[in-house]
Amino acid sequence: MKNQVESVQEGPEKSLRLSLDNEELLAKVVGFFPYPIQIFSLDGTARYINKAALDMIGIRSVESHVGKYNVFEDPVVRKLGFMNQVRQVLTGKTVNITDFNAPYRDLIRYFNVVDRDVQMISSDITCFPLVDENGTFEYFAVVFILKKIYHGKEEIAWGRQYIEEHWLESFDLGETAKAACLSKAQFIKLFKKHLGVTPHEYYINYKIGKLKEKLLDANLSIAQAFTACNMNYNGHSTRLFKEKVGVSASAYRKMSL
Repeated sequence: MKNQVESVQEGPEKSLRLSLDNEELLAKVVGFFPYPIQIFSLDGTARYINKAALDMIGIRSVESHVGKYNVFEDPVVRKLGFMNQVRQVLTGKTVNITDFNAPYRDLIRYFNVVDRDVQMISSDITCFPLVDENGTFEYFAVVFILKKIYHGKEEIAWGRQYIEEHWLESFDLGETAKAACLSKAQFIKLFKKHLGVTPHEYYINYKIGKLKEKLLDANLSIAQAFTACNMNYNGHSTRLFKEKVGVSASAYRKMSL
């Protein structure tokens, strides 16, 4: 039982190595591999890609990729800062890369991939040499362990929920983006794309909405309503309310009560 467990834990690299002495079996294993995988010659040119990799990356066809794509010339790998790590496989090492987060717009920009509703593909990657029974090293494999495909709307919903749950606190872009599992730049861009305002504008609008609710409570003075929303009843906050609502806080109360 212990040996069986250890065999499973060795993962896709071990599974692939077991088939290297039989090319026909290797082709079948790679083709039906549950993980996206590519095989490259030592100059970085793609020699094989399985269906799982085609589907994950969105590559239109095998013909548009095999023999044409070169991992050592990939601008996305270089932009993300992983090129030196990938090249270490040429020394015969197994290379593990974590959090390879590829913006999908970059894939569309540089490669022949399908334009679909995807914002980012996040995966871990293992690169390892393929050595035959004679010890010859002519190819290496790259296996992707897919973590998440970010579509945008779901992540923005997480960020918006975070804002609505923390509106009494000072706005923190870093923590809000973290809640959405996005970088600050990606979060701002996607938030405005989906909601039409920046995260900070949404936070301010939500806070003003809560203040309007408090102003409808006749048991609170206007100053107390501001305090209940963690806003100082001073020049800046009162000007901000008038800018957003169109009338002063006192005028709004008179109109609404």
